[in-house]
Amino acid sequence: MVTGGAGFIGSEYIRNLLGDAYGTGGVEVTVLDKLTYSGNMANLAPVADDPRLTFVHGDICDADLVNGLMPGHDAVVHFAAETHVDRALHGPAQFVQTNVVGTQVLLDAARNSGVGRFLHVSTDEVYGSIDEGSWTEESPVAPRSAYSAAKAGSDLLALAYHRTYGLDVVVTRCSNNYGHYQFPEKVIPLFVTNLLDGGTVPLYGDGLNVRDWLHVSDHCNGIQAALDKGRAGEVYHIGGGTELTNRELTEMLLAATGRTWDAVRPVADRKGHDRRYSLNIDKIRNELGYEPQVTLADGIARTVAWYQDNRGWWEPLKERAAL
Repeated sequence: MVTGGAGFIGSEYIRNLLGDAYGTGGVEVTVLDKLTYSGNMANLAPVADDPRLTFVHGDICDADLVNGLMPGHDAVVHFAAETHVDRALHGPAQFVQTNVVGTQVLLDAARNSGVGRFLHVSTDEVYGSIDEGSWTEESPVAPRSAYSAAKAGSDLLALAYHRTYGLDVVVTRCSNNYGHYQFPEKVIPLFVTNLLDGGTVPLYGDGLNVRDWLHVSDHCNGIQAALDKGRAGEVYHIGGGTELTNRELTEMLLAATGRTWDAVRPVADRKGHDRRYSLNIDKIRNELGYEPQVTLADGIARTVAWYQDNRGWWEPLKERAAL
């Protein structure tokens, strides 16, 4: 079972899984997705006719639905979450409901159904902000937004189900993802689509906030490695290995779209804006053999080209979300 499988990262995982990118052969997949604003059936169009795929439109908070679906599954890969920090500033209740309560519903169903492994997909944002160095998997969580607090809560719940009930849980925490099929509220697709349309892009504060960028295909490779070979009860970091300030990222996107700094408009900094994220990925590299494969230069070029070629995918989404 894959929750949130019609979203950006979940759909990449499903497309790769059914395309046998991970050597999983005849795997059968149930996707459970509520299809909120960022869930999109078009993301699954390349595999929609695969007989191994079953799609269920539903909410992970619906205990009756989840309990009815869970039996017979060998593993759960749990992507479903509210994720956009800006939206969390205005409506934190939904983030707590989906990210914490929804995860608890899934964990209970997995425990009661005898699921073999529960992989919980999380984020580096649970750690807060770090001025220098990098977080390890033993670093304490110190979230600074409703989104990251709700994700930290769901991480701790998942790990508690391992320690209390013996459920085979693995948690992954990733750095900032980018790539094709990403909903255009996130910084890279928002900037790229605005720039392609001749518009402007908003740069928060002084633009010196630092993020590590991870191509979505590398993230999904790391998830599969953790699902296949990770140790129960452990956390694994999945990073891209390339840190940039937001100004440096903006410069790359301007160059890739043929625009200049005239297209950039400074805006007031976001409340509680974390200054820097940085993950140490030695654990997953040494234990599971993970290594990011997509360089940032190549990944950005491929991403910009995809958005140039797929206006029919993103233009309706921007209109619907008024981005």
